[in-house]
Amino acid sequence: MKTIIFKKLIKQGIGALLLLVLLNSTYSCQDDYLDVVPDGLATVDKVFNLRQEAEKYLFTCYSYMPRLGDPRRNAGFLAGDEMWVPDNRENGDYFALEIALGRQRVSNPYFNVWQGEYQAGAPYDGPEIWDGIRHCNIFIENMSDENNVPDITQSERERWIAEAKFLKAYYHFYLTKFYGAIPVMRENISIDAPTEEFDVTRAPYDEAIAYIVELLDEAAAVLPPVIADINTELGRITSVTARSLKARVLVTAASPLYNGNEDLAVVVNKDGTPLYNNTYEPNKWQLAADAAKDAIDAAEASGLRLFEFNESVTGFDLTDTTVTKLSIRNAITDPESIEIIWPNTQSLTLGEDGLQASAMAPLEVGHNTRVARKVLSPTITMAKLFYTDNGVPITEDRNYDFNDIRELREATPEERFNIEEGYRTSRLNFDREPRFYADLGFDGSTWYKRDALGDETKWHIEGKFGDYSGSDHPFFFNETGYYCKKLVNWRMTFSNDGGSFENYAWPEMRLAELYLLYAEALNETQGPSSDVYNYLDLIRDRAGLDGVVESWANHSVNPNKPLSQDGLRSIIQQERMIELAFEGQRYWDLLRWKRAVEEFNDDVQGWNVFGDDEASYYQVRTIHLQSFVSPRDYFWPLSETSLIRNTNLVQNPGW
Repeated sequence: MKTIIFKKLIKQGIGALLLLVLLNSTYSCQDDYLDVVPDGLATVDKVFNLRQEAEKYLFTCYSYMPRLGDPRRNAGFLAGDEMWVPDNRENGDYFALEIALGRQRVSNPYFNVWQGEYQAGAPYDGPEIWDGIRHCNIFIENMSDENNVPDITQSERERWIAEAKFLKAYYHFYLTKFYGAIPVMRENISIDAPTEEFDVTRAPYDEAIAYIVELLDEAAAVLPPVIADINTELGRITSVTARSLKARVLVTAASPLYNGNEDLAVVVNKDGTPLYNNTYEPNKWQLAADAAKDAIDAAEASGLRLFEFNESVTGFDLTDTTVTKLSIRNAITDPESIEIIWPNTQSLTLGEDGLQASAMAPLEVGHNTRVARKVLSPTITMAKLFYTDNGVPITEDRNYDFNDIRELREATPEERFNIEEGYRTSRLNFDREPRFYADLGFDGSTWYKRDALGDETKWHIEGKFGDYSGSDHPFFFNETGYYCKKLVNWRMTFSNDGGSFENYAWPEMRLAELYLLYAEALNETQGPSSDVYNYLDLIRDRAGLDGVVESWANHSVNPNKPLSQDGLRSIIQQERMIELAFEGQRYWDLLRWKRAVEEFNDDVQGWNVFGDDEASYYQVRTIHLQSFVSPRDYFWPLSETSLIRNTNLVQNPGW
């Protein structure tokens, strides 16, 4: 059957993909279209005869959403320096790690999003994004014909079309994150079109962004602001989601990688068309600021707010220390977090290979290592990134000395809600902000869970080799000595046969990010202002910190840093990397800021997790010497196969 041939050719490049897969509903050989039609209906035409089947096709459009809550499928987790995993295949195929290890290639690329393969022939193939765009185009075309699906209301028709437009915009933007300029597929190409129409070219980056924004504006004008029934519609797109994605898109397009980047002046199509405008345009930041403020206003009007943990649900009187940490953690992991703008229900966090099991650490002898794999290991770079308890970087705090992180200290009774009383651990782990203790586990750190029944010191990590949280398992071991507590729901429990987690949908976007996007764009537009400080301070207040200006004035060796545009830019970027740590954002942020060449040419380090006592464990261990080549590594390569099959495509620089 032709369907089998189509499936194979999807993998071989966009030229073939467009020729044989990017078909519209006029395709005459509909009998071979069974693989894309819900419930095995014979033709696309029949799909759009009935509301029930058309809705299933809409869900097919949703099904191409990348599973970003899966640590194997989210490149942002492991392609940079944020987290590390053991470099073996027994604990799972983490193909993004190949990027961090410097093994990317043009022949059979790793994490090949363009063709929907993490590695050819691998068992964990990714979503075929171009195929998802094709489905969106088919859906929009057919639903726009009011002769189709007669048993639907007009408001439903408009809403469903808007959802498909949003998904189409998201899929285009997702591809731009990896490849920069891409072809823009406004509509599918008819099978009857001349052959030359199938060999599409990459559109200039700004043209693609303009089209993505156009789709998002059209979607936002129609979609409801909130989901009326979370039991049946959780995860479907709202107008707030569309406005929020628009803000992220425009901030990305205004950033140094795409706005005035002279390194990309040489990237042109074969007809000489430049793919990037290398002239800096300050107005892009104004557009981004306007979009972010519009999204914030819409989000807050719909009832969204920064999550704060309700202590009463525990039935116990908890300390402010623990409540603050639970506010930080549950902003991400609570299935009903009031902060989440877009929960991706296509990407859940359960399963033996799932996100929570990969992040969880055993907390006493006998805890099942398949339930608590502990393989997602934040690096020492990330441990150093978080502020001190005074709310400033460890390199700037005039009250503390962090020069020798191998120095050990013993936790006092006052510190027992963060570190086990009397336990000796690194100087680096003391005097840190609440997000440090909420997000990270480490040797000696407490880990509060609901099954502690109000005992805030019941569970703690012991991470030296041979300890119950240590790295003595042959496959499931922690590489750095830091554990990703942030991603594990606090209702996790161990049991005799393993353990269980409360599931949550991956938060594609939350309100805190909108505040940070607005602060960033506003600072780039007009420099420091009360509005910039206000939105930063809202996030810092939830994290138990004083405001930016106050913290730097009282505790930093550089007290005037927040008062200049450059200084505040640095603060905003660090605030963003802390608040969104381990959410798959740091990698992409460092790319768009053009800071990756600085950050990803440093050593990936952790503690010597194979040490079985203090003297041997608390030695800084270099896990990998990273190498990031600029400008090459700012973009993924197109595969050789794609370039051969579509000769109008041009390769990214350096590949």
